[in-house]
Amino acid sequence: MQLNKVVQYLCVGLSLSAVFSSHAALRSYGAVESNAKWNTPESSRLNCQLEHDIPRFGKARFQSAASKDKQLHFTLDMLIKPEGYDIADVLSVPPIWKAGNRARSLFDANLLKQFDTELDSKASWLLLTELEKGNVPTFYYQDWHNNQDKIKVELSSVNFRNQYLNFLECRDALLPFSFDDIAYTVMRYESNSSELTRDSKKRLEKIGLYLENDPTIDSVVITAYTDSYGGRYINQQLSEKRAEAIKAYMTEKGIAAEKIMTQGFGERRHVATNNTIIGRGKNRRVVIQIEKV
Repeated sequence: MQLNKVVQYLCVGLSLSAVFSSHAALRSYGAVESNAKWNTPESSRLNCQLEHDIPRFGKARFQSAASKDKQLHFTLDMLIKPEGYDIADVLSVPPIWKAGNRARSLFDANLLKQFDTELDSKASWLLLTELEKGNVPTFYYQDWHNNQDKIKVELSSVNFRNQYLNFLECRDALLPFSFDDIAYTVMRYESNSSELTRDSKKRLEKIGLYLENDPTIDSVVITAYTDSYGGRYINQQLSEKRAEAIKAYMTEKGIAAEKIMTQGFGERRHVATNNTIIGRGKNRRVVIQIEKV
């Protein structure tokens, strides 16, 4: 009788030990169906985001910004950053309703000390396509605080598709150029007038389109120049008129007048000879420098 009790106690102890060790071996983070949320917190012609909250862990974030190629980026924003360098295995795990399917390896992701995990465009699109199919992209890596534990982080596909469509529509509407493309611009003028050349008009329109969509513009400096033909005083007045015309255009696009500084240098500071048509064309210019907050 006493022996049976000892055996029972041993069995219970082993069972509890197995439970505790299984919990210690793998710590899981992921949203359940009732709290799985995807949202698009930023939607503009300059930036698009698609975010997913991971309870007790952080956020998963897909992002594209205005540019020629509109590259896609993924960030696993962790509440606790890695304290070392490691690699996470990334798998596509079938949801419960696809129980007959097997998990599939996608790629390895680098974990960098004190940085969130970031993925390039190719890997980011792979995650999105797996989510679109209803699968669960899952990151597995060694816990840096407990050598006995592994971490599992899941991206839920529940409530994903509608917000994914919003993200794709936002991305499609992104401007095909970035701030760097318009931050410093040199434009040319027709001879003896304040009329920009055809190509320069297109560049100014691009700048105006960007300014309409970016509320963080801090300052604009406009400097205008002429060639040496026409008389020094007339050219000085002409350069000032050109700079003020660009300023008026920018205020129409929403930039406060006090943020815009204009200067006309007339015939001064030539960048080419005035003895040729090409040289004079280079000297008839306006330079626009834009700064953001």
